[in-house]
Amino acid sequence: MDLSKNRIPDPVKSIHMIAICGTGMGALASMLKDMGFEITGSDQKVYPPMSEFLSSRDIKITEGFSEHNIAYGPDLVIVGNAVSKDNPEVVGMDQMGLEFCSMPQAVNRFIASGKKPLVITGTHGKTTTSSILAWILYEAGMDPTFMIGGILKNFESNYRLGTGEHMVIEGDEYDTAFFDKGAKFLHYDPSIAILTGVEFDHADIFKDIQHVKQAFDAFITGISPQNTLVAFDDDKNVSDLVQGKSCKMVKYGRHAESVWQLGSVSIQQPWTFFDVLKYGTVFGNFKTRLVGEHNMLNALSAIAVADTLAIPVEAIARSFESFEGVKRRQEIRGEKSGITVMDDFAHHPTAVRETLRAVKPFYPNGRLIAVFEPRTNSSMRNIFQNIYPLSFDGADIICIRQPSLLDKIPPKERFSSQQLVNDLKKLGKSAHFFPDTDEIIDFLITETKSGDLILVMSNGGFDNIHERLLSVL
Repeated sequence: MDLSKNRIPDPVKSIHMIAICGTGMGALASMLKDMGFEITGSDQKVYPPMSEFLSSRDIKITEGFSEHNIAYGPDLVIVGNAVSKDNPEVVGMDQMGLEFCSMPQAVNRFIASGKKPLVITGTHGKTTTSSILAWILYEAGMDPTFMIGGILKNFESNYRLGTGEHMVIEGDEYDTAFFDKGAKFLHYDPSIAILTGVEFDHADIFKDIQHVKQAFDAFITGISPQNTLVAFDDDKNVSDLVQGKSCKMVKYGRHAESVWQLGSVSIQQPWTFFDVLKYGTVFGNFKTRLVGEHNMLNALSAIAVADTLAIPVEAIARSFESFEGVKRRQEIRGEKSGITVMDDFAHHPTAVRETLRAVKPFYPNGRLIAVFEPRTNSSMRNIFQNIYPLSFDGADIICIRQPSLLDKIPPKERFSSQQLVNDLKKLGKSAHFFPDTDEIIDFLITETKSGDLILVMSNGGFDNIHERLLSVL
């Protein structure tokens, strides 16, 4: 392949996007369309909601990859990170001598150029933290641009083109493209960055925690000395990574010696009240519909950045009161017969544990029923087999589905849902194994009662279990 064609020409009018239906690629496509570019795209599986969203933007999408999709000779081809070098459109692109780039390269050139990037990174909390910060800036009248990995309910969108000087970017540690195996966030030059924590994840990309830390180390090392990293203070991996770095460093979390400290937290449904300390004195009192200490810490990091940008504390507080949250993050999908169905993106053991801890105090009178689908490349591997049993303490009843994509994982590496259920039973938990979604629904129809919360956790669609439950409960 001719890597000399990995560049963005000038001028550009027409752009084709390979694997357009991913969250990031779909957002980028929409932003480029809004900017006046002619956009086409293709993907292996084209289905709602992204297919409908892109269609509403008048973006032509073709299902399936074929060299015919690029026969018109676009000025530029943007290659998604899931695309392999033997993809028919990649082969055709090379044969035609078309110029191409990765998604982060395109973001830098077309969207972030001339902006001050605010980059949020970390294994957990990126989407929520990015969303909070974007909303604070918007409510403060700073007209931000943002590109985030989840749908902000306040905007019903995961992107926005603003005229202000700042752009909020969710910085992903996943690889960039088949021709660039470095992390996506290495392409960005943050004026301020947030690091929420570092754990092992993405087992299809990283071989161990040291490999993960190498990616984050490269990111932090690349932050200019005049720019700032806001780093979580209660994570050993983070502490290791920030040691000796040249950028400005601001710590946040629970430790009294950190600049930003989370104070008291209390719950008065539907609100969570929390105090924030700066240099040991009260900075402000806030209330939010977000739940869980992990989200208060996410909020704390966004507050630290907002204060750095000279946003008044009163404006920050108003933002939290009006912040509606992110879809698929403790999102209530509906209530039927007194039974609440909640959707959450949690899949990593830490995220599962913290999500259960977060929602339980808000439903003190009913049972918390956890429904979990291992679906990510990490959760379908046995690397977390012995860790997951400790993540479900907060649940009264636990339903574990057999992973639907398990055949993609080598047999020796496969996660066992049945083993997880057995381990949970040994811990005295009411745990149940299910081979498919239909059997989970049948079980819940007979088992649940008024006052229960069904918390569905998966990073996928889970066979539309939420709506199906609400139709039969």
